[in-house]
Amino acid sequence: MTGGLIRNRAMAVVYPAGFLLGLVLFIAAWADTGLAAGPQSVADLADRLLPAVVNIATSQKSASGEEAVPIPDLPPGSPFREFFDEFLNKQRRGQQSVPRTVSSLGSGFVIDPSGIIVTNNHVIDGADEIEVNMPDGTKLAAKLIGIDKKTDLAVLRVKPDKPLAYVSFGNSDRLRVGDWVMAIGNPFGLGGSVTLGIVSARNRNINSGPYDDFIQTDAAINRGNSGGPLFDMDGNVVGINTAIISPTGGSIGIGFSVPSSTARSVIEQLVNFGETRRGWLGVRIQEVNPELVKTLGLDKARGALVADVTPTGPAEKAGILAGDVIVRFNGAAINEMRDLPRIVAETAVGTAVTVEVMRQGKLVEVAVELGRLEDGEKVMALQSPPASDNGVADVLGMKLSAITEELRSRFKIAENVEGAVIVSVAPGSAAAEKRLEPGDVISEAGERKITTPDDVRNRVRQIKAEGRSSILLLVLKAARQGDPNFIALRLN
Repeated sequence: MTGGLIRNRAMAVVYPAGFLLGLVLFIAAWADTGLAAGPQSVADLADRLLPAVVNIATSQKSASGEEAVPIPDLPPGSPFREFFDEFLNKQRRGQQSVPRTVSSLGSGFVIDPSGIIVTNNHVIDGADEIEVNMPDGTKLAAKLIGIDKKTDLAVLRVKPDKPLAYVSFGNSDRLRVGDWVMAIGNPFGLGGSVTLGIVSARNRNINSGPYDDFIQTDAAINRGNSGGPLFDMDGNVVGINTAIISPTGGSIGIGFSVPSSTARSVIEQLVNFGETRRGWLGVRIQEVNPELVKTLGLDKARGALVADVTPTGPAEKAGILAGDVIVRFNGAAINEMRDLPRIVAETAVGTAVTVEVMRQGKLVEVAVELGRLEDGEKVMALQSPPASDNGVADVLGMKLSAITEELRSRFKIAENVEGAVIVSVAPGSAAAEKRLEPGDVISEAGERKITTPDDVRNRVRQIKAEGRSSILLLVLKAARQGDPNFIALRLN
């Protein structure tokens, strides 16, 4: 042990210059990568971008009677209740004719020197007046061009006396976890605040809308940052700061931004048309869980399972069927169910696309011409096909009945729903294991449409005769207000 220590000391004495030179070169190379402590300064970048980031002030008038004075929680028979009732009545009578103005603050950024400004929809939602406060102190009245609630985006227009400083969108798809990003905004009314952080994660789903694909960042985002830009280190807008997770209301390092790849097309549509014009396929989908993989002929859980096809919609016209699994859309792989709505929505209305589906274990290509989502939503709201009325059957531990008016009323089944309704489930049965319950409606069995309980029983017999061990049921769950789900029910 002693010899070893002496030898190490001797080497340090004999080669001090080489050791120190190597250490210096190593530290220099590490610092050169920019990974040791991040960028040395973002001052020049901030100077360039700050003039294009604005504060959004809104006001909303409401009746003073709605400005509720807190009512004390007094126990029944309290001697103070009469006193408080008299006091509150006087307060309300004295303020009935006085309107109240509710104000809020947010952030935004200029994308065109003529005065086009982007912010969040929730920043200006319900506002009677919108005012944009420029970094130089100028205040400009803003007009709302359009909103999109699904992505929480809004576009405003102001009329400046001179061209405004503006910023451009970058490509958020190129962001990597660990890349540096910078947020600028108006947290707690403190305009022009700059914060720095990294991309903590991508493709976050926070259940705020159908197109969730958020960038997560630890750059400090607080109340008032909403609608402000998230920049990359080239000064391009790669996100729009929208939400935070916080038990206190302040930043704890978990903020979310709408990626520019999602926002850009929405904003272009709002600027050009004042509304969105999204692509529409005309299907209702669900996740492919591990239980369904073998039944659907897949190699693993992937794609979007078609639970329902909208009558007269693009998918029906093209021949897409309930039970198909969409694995590729217009050349893009559908790895998860939530990938499909976003990709379809970003595709232009009227585009002819190829959709690849897995159908009974075989890959099938279908050519579809996309419709417009906004038109499709109106069509779906108007549809109400007639219901059937016939028979009762016991199948796989379930007692099934036709949908009568009495059952429709008891289980609150919508008028446009048809199939066989479950009226009871035997404990310990395969149906009970899958949590099927009274009020659920079976609309398809073994990829065939169902109108009566006998249809279910006959289809079960056919599937058993084919030697299959399970049957795929399309069930409209009562607990989910009729949302369809595929359930694989074992037959043995």
